This record gives sequence, structure tokens and C-alpha cells, in this order.
Amino acid sequence: MKKVKIYILLAAVAVSSLTLAFREDLFQVSKNLDVFASLYKEININYVEETNPADLMKRGIDAMLEGLDPYTEYVPESEIEDYKMKYVSTQYGGIGAATLTIDGKLYVNEVSEGNPANKSGIKPGDQIVKINGIDITGKDRAQISQLLRGPKGTPVDLVLLREGAVLSKTLTREEIKQPNVSYAGMLEDQVGYIRLDKFLENSGQEVKESLEQLNKQKPKGIILDLRNNGGGILQEAVKIVNLFVEKNILVVTQKGRNPEKNITYKTINSPISPNVPLVVLINGSSASASEIVAGALQDLDRAIVVGQRSYGKGLVQQTFSLPYNSLVKVTVAKYYTPSGRCIQALDYAHRKQDGSAEKFADSLSKAYGTKAGRTVYDGNGVFPDVFIEPVKYSPITLSLLTKNLFFDYANNFAKTNKTVASAKGFQVTDANYNQFIGTLANKDYTYTSRTERLLNELKTEAEKENKVEAVKSDLEDLKAKMLSAKKTDLVTHKAEIKRVLETQIISRYFFEKGKIEHSFQYDKEIAKAASLFNNQTQMLAILKGDGTYKTIGNPSLKANGTQN
Repeated sequence: MKKVKIYILLAAVAVSSLTLAFREDLFQVSKNLDVFASLYKEININYVEETNPADLMKRGIDAMLEGLDPYTEYVPESEIEDYKMKYVSTQYGGIGAATLTIDGKLYVNEVSEGNPANKSGIKPGDQIVKINGIDITGKDRAQISQLLRGPKGTPVDLVLLREGAVLSKTLTREEIKQPNVSYAGMLEDQVGYIRLDKFLENSGQEVKESLEQLNKQKPKGIILDLRNNGGGILQEAVKIVNLFVEKNILVVTQKGRNPEKNITYKTINSPISPNVPLVVLINGSSASASEIVAGALQDLDRAIVVGQRSYGKGLVQQTFSLPYNSLVKVTVAKYYTPSGRCIQALDYAHRKQDGSAEKFADSLSKAYGTKAGRTVYDGNGVFPDVFIEPVKYSPITLSLLTKNLFFDYANNFAKTNKTVASAKGFQVTDANYNQFIGTLANKDYTYTSRTERLLNELKTEAEKENKVEAVKSDLEDLKAKMLSAKKTDLVTHKAEIKRVLETQIISRYFFEKGKIEHSFQYDKEIAKAASLFNNQTQMLAILKGDGTYKTIGNPSLKANGTQN
């Protein structure tokens, strides 16, 4: 009886302590809100210059949230529609055209198949001069987007320039759908392929429908491509995992400071593809919901993960409505894969003196076990089971891309070549490439290579140490050799430059789908996945962690799996 009384007393003390702490928190919140409101009022009434109250408040809110993490953000009423487009919906009213600015002029870069711009004959290379009678000179991308978008069924008038001729077109805005699944189909050798670009509303259903169509063709394996997928809705990730694993299986757990945010997500339906071999592709831009899917399927030993280490976003956000149709998106929890690991890479709670967030050290990563006992690690993203060296463009290719020097040639190619045979096997000839090189004669595609930057840094350090004269001749000799090497870069990097040029050209004929199909012939990750489907022994060895394919136990390596 005495023990019971002691337990009751301890419980009462604990409740009392929590109540006092809660009251103290409420007092601090109330106190600081009073201070902030009073300060805001006095500034707006008494400051020597005219102030913009809305702008002042927005900057104050942004500064407050900046100390948390980049995913906690305030969204005023004026930005709600853009927010929904980015994080929730895949639909908007528009014309279905992408634009770019070159030398201060706005051009159509791409049109999407079957949408108003495409149906009205607008082509890449057309210069947009006016939108609804408004001269767009000097307007930024947000302003232009606002002019082009609008309610479904409303008209938009465009004045265009094409090869010196003025064109006037009136288009009717339609509901532009940007599917989550940008491509699904059968590749060579009976391999099914699904490319998922985002986890917005309906993404689980889109993957399900794609998978059902592929299953009818009896694939020997399925590739789920999550590369460059920045994530989205957590529940959609759970639905997608459920397509491949049995009912009532743990997919992800979220844990927050507020106990109400502690939620466990399990599969609730029977899978439609529980046994077909599965490979998930990821890279450094696969984040959030992508990492939930990849991490869960890896932990459950249901898929082999191929590619590069993922981004490392292990945080969950929730939106809360605020007065006057605004909202705030708040990080409310961290998520954990079935093995119990959190793959968050940046530590926002303990920032460096300059305010930047530091990465969790690989050496501090903890080991966890998959369902079959393979070793996986937390922190810094999902490690692939099979690492593939990422494609890295050379400085000259990046310069040609960023300066839009492929653009004109691709447009001219489409004018002189009415059709091309197919997207999948398309390649530019050496004659085409030489023509392209000819168009660069009077163009600026200068760039600074990494070696040149290092040479400049070396010269700066030598100047600081008064040793320039001692190394001057060597530096000049190295610089001369670098300049000589750069002159041959268009030859040295011909293969990768041709691939980028081909992508630009093929979009003029086969739109986004064509660009994806064209990329298959060069895709190392897809090639590796296909080879795995042809070697069941190797797949099983990786999934069991046996032999050569046993998970590498050093998390400081590029991956915790085999390297290819």
C-alpha cells in the first residue's frame, strides 16, 4: 500500500512539473507576442520613413523561421496558388509551354504535347513579345508565369516573333496536367520501367495503374526510377511501397516533440506485384518521400537500390492554416525507416558559428539490420546497394548549356529535318556535330576549369607568402598548357556534348517522352538494373548480403554496397 502511495505521489509531482513547464511556456509565448506586437505598432507609427506593414511583417517572419530549417516556411495569401502547384497539385490553368530568357529576350523553349501551345502551332524558338497586350521586356519569370497562367477556359493573347515575322495568336487556357509518372513502359529484354518525378496527389494511383499495365506483359523485372525526385506527400510513398509488399507491414514511423505527431504507417492493402524482381534507382537529388520508398524497400529486402547516395531529408512537414488565407508549413517530426534508421543529413539544431547546418559525420553513423540481416546505416541519406559513378559534365559542356548555345542549333535542325526516325536510337552524326561547332565561332562559351581555379588560388597564396617570383615561370608554363588543352575540349568532350545536343533536338519532335526514351541508350543505372534481372544469383546474393555483394561495413565509403 505504501508503494502505491509513493507511485501516486511521484505521478502527481510529474504532472505538476509538466503543468508548471507548460504554464511557463505559455507565459513566455504571451509575453513575447505582446513585445512583438507593440514593437511592430511603434515602428509603423513612428519610423521616420514610410514603411510597408505587410513587407515588414513578412521579413520579420522569414527571419524568425530562418533559424529553424529551410522546410519550415510562411506562405502568404498571394503565394498560395504557387505553393499548391509545388507541393500538392499536379494541375494548373495554362498553355503548356516552357520559356527561357536569352540576352533579355523571352523564347519558347519547349511545348508539351497536346496542350494549347502545341495545338496552336507555337514552336521552340518563337520569341514572345507581348502577353495580353503587355510588353514583357524586363519582367521576371514569376511575372511572366502569372500572365500565362489563369483559370481554365480563359483566353490569352500572344504576340510572337518567328524568323523576323510577327505572329498573333489567341489561345484558350486549359487544365495543364503534369503527371507524377512521366514515363512507364517496357524496355528491351522484357524489363518494365516506371519513372516517378514527384509524390504529389494521386502519385500512388498513377504508379499502380502503370504497374498493372506492365504486369500484363509479364516483365522479368521492374525498375522504379526515383532519380531527381525531390519527394512530396508521405502517405503517397506508403501507398507505393504497398504495391510491392504484403499487407500490414511497417513502412515508416514519424516521431516528433509533440506526441500527437508520433505516427506509424503500415501497408493496408494486398500488393499487386509482390514477387516481381525490383530495382529502385536513386541519386543525390532523390529526397524525402523518395528516400522513404527506397529506404523501406531496402530495409524489407524487397528491392535492390542502385545509383548514388540520396539527398538525406529525414524530416516531415505539416501545414497549418493562419488568418487571412495564409498558412505555415512546419517541420513536425523526423521519419524512420522499418529498420529504425533516420537518414537526415544536416543537423539544423546545432549550427556552426556562421549559421550554416553541418552534416552528420559518416563516422558517427549507426548500423541497422534489414529484414534479412543485411547491414544498413542511418544519417546522410540512403546508401545504394550497388553504387554507380554519377555522370558529371565537363566545364565546357556546362558552359554551353548555361549559355543556351544548343538552343539555336536544335531549332534550326528541326526546321531543316522535318522528321527523325525515333527517339530511342537517335544520334547526331559527325557532320551534324561539325555544323554545331561551326555555330559557336562567334559565341562566348568561355569558362574557368577547376585546374585554372587551383592555379589562381596557388598564385594568390604565393603572393601572400612573397614567393611569386620563385614560381612565376612554372605558373605561366602551366597556364599556357591549360589554354592549349582547352582549345581541344570540343574534341575531347565530343561524346557528352553530342548527347546533350541530341536531347535538345529530340524534344523538338517527341516532347518530354522522347527525351526520356532517348536517354535509355546512355543510362548506366538502367543498364546495371537490366543486368541484375538477367542474373538472379547475383540479385539474391545482394539481397542476402552474401559474398562479394555483402554490404560494405564502412559508412565513409561512397556506398554501402558493391561498386560498379
